[in-house]
Amino acid sequence: MADPILLANNLWVIISGLLVFTMTISVGFLEIGELGSDLEISLLKTMLITGSALFFMALVGFNTAFAPTINGVIGNPLYTGLFLGGSSINVSGLLTGAWWSQQSTGLTIGTYFLFETAFASVTLALVGVIVLRKMKMQAFFAYSIVYFIIIWNLPAAWIWNPTGWLAQMGMADFAGGLVVHGAAGAAGLGIILQIWREEKKRGLATSPQVPTKLNLPWLTLSILLLWVGWFGFNPGSVLAFNNEAMVVVLTTFLAAASAFLSVMFFRYQMTKEMPSLIYAANGVLMGLIVITPLAGFVSPLSAVILGLLGGPLYLIGEKWFGKFKWFTDPVGLFPGHLLGGTFGVLMIPFFAQKAFVSALASLTFQNGSLVPPSLPDGLFFGGGVSALNQLGIEAYGIIVVMISVFILSYATSWLISVAMHGITNSTTKN
Repeated sequence: MADPILLANNLWVIISGLLVFTMTISVGFLEIGELGSDLEISLLKTMLITGSALFFMALVGFNTAFAPTINGVIGNPLYTGLFLGGSSINVSGLLTGAWWSQQSTGLTIGTYFLFETAFASVTLALVGVIVLRKMKMQAFFAYSIVYFIIIWNLPAAWIWNPTGWLAQMGMADFAGGLVVHGAAGAAGLGIILQIWREEKKRGLATSPQVPTKLNLPWLTLSILLLWVGWFGFNPGSVLAFNNEAMVVVLTTFLAAASAFLSVMFFRYQMTKEMPSLIYAANGVLMGLIVITPLAGFVSPLSAVILGLLGGPLYLIGEKWFGKFKWFTDPVGLFPGHLLGGTFGVLMIPFFAQKAFVSALASLTFQNGSLVPPSLPDGLFFGGGVSALNQLGIEAYGIIVVMISVFILSYATSWLISVAMHGITNSTTKN
């Protein structure tokens, strides 16, 4: 692999993957910043997630997500063998060549594995914020095994694997509005349903609420690290070092800044008081989440508009999800990640522009891109019937993925509960 372009691509994606790995720990910092206690538990959980992701994705999870699929449903688990080929010297893309779906970018197994495993890791970290202090650590570890072999892998195989059935239909999700954020919300919902069932069995009428206890230094640090980490999350998803990656940097950061201003403005209009740091933090996050599924498909101006829309969307979502008393969500998994991620995916058929998609499609889709080559201009840019058809595909994909992940997550939580005589601690630590 002496070609300097291919070397640059691999270096770019490796660095991006490392930035995404830091986001798992940053989510732990975010939990500490918003809850203000149990520093050790939050950090131990994020380290457990990172270690489990690397081990179980290498064991077989990378294959089930990114190897050529069986009937478009799941990657061939034996494609490279266990642990990325084990001790074999003949695995294509390990010592020579590129991973089967990345021939045009020249990404090796090692590069592509580290990048996608970082995404799997941070997705479980997002799921983990909803369990708070209620779930036994050993139960969460058992859940992570199933998560990195099947739960996270199915949406990735369906949408990000070029042989996946939703990808074949033409579904687009640039960097994980559904595969990461929306699916994290669905998985979290499955866990908290089992937690609520166990709490009711203990005679509780409502789920014990875990209060917000702001720790401003930790909260600020977490948001800054997440914002920097998103530099790898979205621009790295181009999977090559080129001009398109730089455009994605612009759309990502502009959306974050716009959503921050939007949340602060609308929150001030609601209360006539200066919004607290927690709203500033969640404003930045909402912009990053909303732009994630279409960062490589839209112009900088569209990114600004999407960020501005994210402000009121978050505030409405926070109010609506706050009505439920059978779970606690002080870190905002549902109004932020679930709502923002799915909203962003649904905005693809409205804001996409072929001029921004084409650079990606011509580079990577033929051998494994996140971008269907037929992605039309959005409705706001003359897409017409084609854009409406794309809207139907995106909506259908959201429904199927959300239901599938929820069922798998709940079933896994229930089975672990049976095996361990419950997944929750007998008392809730605040």
